[in-house]
Amino acid sequence: MMDIEKVPSPCYVMEEELLRKNLSLIKQVADRAGVEIILAFKSFAMWKSFPIFKEYIRYTTASSVYEARLALEEFGSKAHTYSPAYTEADFPTIMQCSSHITFNSFSQYRRFYPLVEAHEENISCGIRINPEYSEVEVELYNPCAPGTRFGVTADQLPAQLPAGLEGFHCHCHCESSSYELERTLQHIEEKFAPWFSQIKWLNLGGGHLMTRKDYDTEHLVALLQGLKKRYPHLEIILEPGSAFTWQTGPLIASVVDVVENKGIRTAILDVSFTCHMPDCLEMPYQPAVRGAVSLPADAVKTASKEAPVYRLGGNSCLSGDYMGCWQFDHKLEIGERIVFEDMIHYTMVKTNMFNGIQHPSIAICHTDNRLEVYKQFAYEDYRDRMS
Repeated sequence: MMDIEKVPSPCYVMEEELLRKNLSLIKQVADRAGVEIILAFKSFAMWKSFPIFKEYIRYTTASSVYEARLALEEFGSKAHTYSPAYTEADFPTIMQCSSHITFNSFSQYRRFYPLVEAHEENISCGIRINPEYSEVEVELYNPCAPGTRFGVTADQLPAQLPAGLEGFHCHCHCESSSYELERTLQHIEEKFAPWFSQIKWLNLGGGHLMTRKDYDTEHLVALLQGLKKRYPHLEIILEPGSAFTWQTGPLIASVVDVVENKGIRTAILDVSFTCHMPDCLEMPYQPAVRGAVSLPADAVKTASKEAPVYRLGGNSCLSGDYMGCWQFDHKLEIGERIVFEDMIHYTMVKTNMFNGIQHPSIAICHTDNRLEVYKQFAYEDYRDRMS
């Protein structure tokens, strides 16, 4: 078991054993269903861990020129690339680093497909479709919300697809179940099946949280096998992000101070919600803290003075850089470690240097409990970013 006292604070720590457990499950689903499951960098891009991933998967998906370069240069295979909008400056590099390129609109297709035609290597192109159906409740994360900027609807497709469009890409999920996928597929097929004979691949996007404990992987495999049976010529692709690194490691922090105002105690930490855990404020959700019980936020206002109940506060100057509350089994002391569970996905990729606050270090705990620190950040990282 990892000794958290030996981990630098603050630090993201991926646990290799947990990662391999997820990767094994994902590979089993892909093999049994006869589909390709690829890693979405939007959730996780810790490239020094890619040798482990490459034992289980072959490809990745990119949403920008930097992610596409990471796919080729560090993962060693060309990316399946989608961006809401490509630019003339980035597109030559996008082509060099991509095996698949999906356009968000027909205007983007018309603008850039001639460059793909003239490119020296073959690139399979597609268009993003919008089935006008999603069960994602938080609008910030709903790609099919009314007025969305993502994809084309069925009524915008011509009877004959333009030259060079070989695939459809859609994304309708966020930490969703196989049953939501089943209902989504009904809408996709109802609206877009008339064009399936004209395409070679169908990318069902991300948000398939198949490594969550309550996820029905048998149902997912059956769904995908059924889809393959109905359209045997189609290559089916899934590109989850969170599923790969779901519950694979914590963010370890330390208590810097404890303050009290109007009876509310706040433990101030050497991490920041707004800088290091932005999804906690955006969603919002209250993460699990090891050794503590999560209580309704208002409970911090009514807790007795004797109860070890705290808000946890970040170390930025943003007034709202806090969450709460949690009840511990003892009073917190300065220097004590606080362990935020499940903080590997959508954290490192979203960190920022607001206030010049130092990023947490990045480490992996190997299967033999050996801790390898991949990266520690310094003033120069902030200075160079601001130059």
